[in-house]
Amino acid sequence: TCSSEQQTPPRSWRSGSLHRSGSQSSERPGRAQSSSCTHSLQRSCRPQWERSHKHDPSDAAPIEDDKIVGGYECRKNSVPYQVSLNSGYHFCGGSLISSSWVVSAAHCYKSRVQLRLGEHNIAVNEGTEQFISSAKVIRHPRYSSYNLDNDIMLIKLSKPATLNSYVRTVSLPSSCASSGTRCLISGWGNMSTSGSNYPDRLRCLDAPILSDSSCRSSYPGQITSNMFCAGFLEGGKDSCQGDSGGPVVCNGQLQGVVSWGYGCAQRNKPGVYAKVCNYNSWIRSTMSSN
Repeated sequence: TCSSEQQTPPRSWRSGSLHRSGSQSSERPGRAQSSSCTHSLQRSCRPQWERSHKHDPSDAAPIEDDKIVGGYECRKNSVPYQVSLNSGYHFCGGSLISSSWVVSAAHCYKSRVQLRLGEHNIAVNEGTEQFISSAKVIRHPRYSSYNLDNDIMLIKLSKPATLNSYVRTVSLPSSCASSGTRCLISGWGNMSTSGSNYPDRLRCLDAPILSDSSCRSSYPGQITSNMFCAGFLEGGKDSCQGDSGGPVVCNGQLQGVVSWGYGCAQRNKPGVYAKVCNYNSWIRSTMSSN
């Protein structure tokens, strides 16, 4: 078990390698999941950065993965753009932005991945799913594994998804969202702030975008212009390991990608997200040239 006295780095990434059985593997930093306290960034050890890997720029790459903490089970198929990245197990989330492209976090990178669309309960076949392999996985060219700047990635599907009531796209942002905007964060990440409790059913959290000043005060020297914070400074509600790469949708537009944080749902340590509005040009040019 993890001691509460351990130093708690950023959420490490919020990616996580969660097996259907609920066991975790420590192959990725950040919010990726792991079964032991061997890495300061593992979600299971609370000291973690990335949400699949949430990561602290002043530390080594984090490893951990969890789910939404303090949220609720999403109404079935109410988040039709939500994607599960799978490599034999769910390890990160993603967002469908066209019939052929998914946005996720760069720290969730694997050269090959299966995209699972139309999912709600990832432990059973509900008849709404589409499983499509990746054709290309493209990290942002200026992604930094050190401080998780530009933590965004595009995945091209090997064949177009069939869009229906269970599988739909989400719009890219027309402009950057302002502080105070309420957003929906979703994922199959850890639901526990200590230990592991990974859900089979998709979880949702309603959370506001925080001011830049609050964000920078929470993480001095670690927030770049490509990041924003969302959540509650009092703690108790947050994304976590296993949520990495997943969507932050505000007023119907994809404003954020789950990236990193210190632990999960801790006081004055809100979740940190990649600011999608900064990447509209890169996303569109990458899609058109690939």
